Amino acid sequence: MSVRILEDSPNAHINKTILDRYLNLPLDDDIVQATYVWIDGTGEDVRCKDRTLDFIPTKPSELPIWNYDGSSTYQAHGSNSDTYLHPVALYKDPFRRGNHILVMCDTYKFDGTPTDTNHRKGCLEVVNKCLDEQPWFGIEQEYTFLDFDAHPLGWPKNGFPGPQGPYYCGVGANKVYARDVVDAHYKACLYAGIKISGTNAEVMPAQWEFQVGPCLGISIGDDLWMARFLLHRIAEEFGIVATLDPKPVPGDWNGAGAHTNVSTKAMREDGGIKDIENAVAKLAKVHERHIRAYDPKQGQDNARRLTGKHETSSINDFSAGVANRGCSIRIPRGVNDEGKGYFEDRRPSSNCDPYSVVEAILRTICLDE
Repeated sequence: MSVRILEDSPNAHINKTILDRYLNLPLDDDIVQATYVWIDGTGEDVRCKDRTLDFIPTKPSELPIWNYDGSSTYQAHGSNSDTYLHPVALYKDPFRRGNHILVMCDTYKFDGTPTDTNHRKGCLEVVNKCLDEQPWFGIEQEYTFLDFDAHPLGWPKNGFPGPQGPYYCGVGANKVYARDVVDAHYKACLYAGIKISGTNAEVMPAQWEFQVGPCLGISIGDDLWMARFLLHRIAEEFGIVATLDPKPVPGDWNGAGAHTNVSTKAMREDGGIKDIENAVAKLAKVHERHIRAYDPKQGQDNARRLTGKHETSSINDFSAGVANRGCSIRIPRGVNDEGKGYFEDRRPSSNCDPYSVVEAILRTICLDE
């Protein structure tokens, strides 16, 4: 990190070793600190708050439903602000460790209906209709590190770095920035129980990617949202901002996506390439509907990214091809050669809601809607 970040960021300036004196204080075995995590009214940011439990939960249904001030998260009016948190998934807490947990939650209005950014409920209903097809998902989450002043981390303050080329999967202080944060995040996800499968530096300097999956059904959304929470939470300690903006730097620089890899049981069996091709044909007929589901602003964010340049297809056209990263749908070379496997939908934006993406894909390729 640069000296400027350390000077400007209050979080990075704090002596972190002092915290260890208190984290190491012994607690009774049945005292559990639970961090409830949820998606706010933006549809792309997460919030959290903590509570103490006097038992060790083993499943989400054992946890109490909680509430928060929805008027401060763009989800309710001040005159009727109570919004409710329904626990849906549990993870080990890599910050407090021990029996302490992170809790992924759904959000509901005062009348019991889902908040506008609760897309998990609808996604789960669709997933449950498709369980016989055993849908697997893997999502490649791209993101970009920023200085505390919102400038890309490591970039010259009065100019630009060298052209893209040496940064992808790069090694060396002049090619990659903040690997410490990436490694910390990777290990924290593994500890938490998130099915993270890898990570790499991306094409634009200060841009990285981690992959989650393969996951069955709804768990891809739970794991990805919690992985995003951990990314923001860990970067916070370093005084660095991790942005999911799909085009953080205008111009001749790569954007950021959440490429979504999809397979059903039939696609994974011998001859599954035919099922993949059938799925692609179905997706071609509803391109506009998927574009609206693939970013929180119904395509406006992706319009900045899906230009037909920088390894993207045009937002206005549907295309598919083998090993072609300039298409809407890519069929990997190995899949085409083996005649079975999965396909990659390259359209979802880096700030997409994975629940919306999964629901849209399953409605199209499994339910024929």
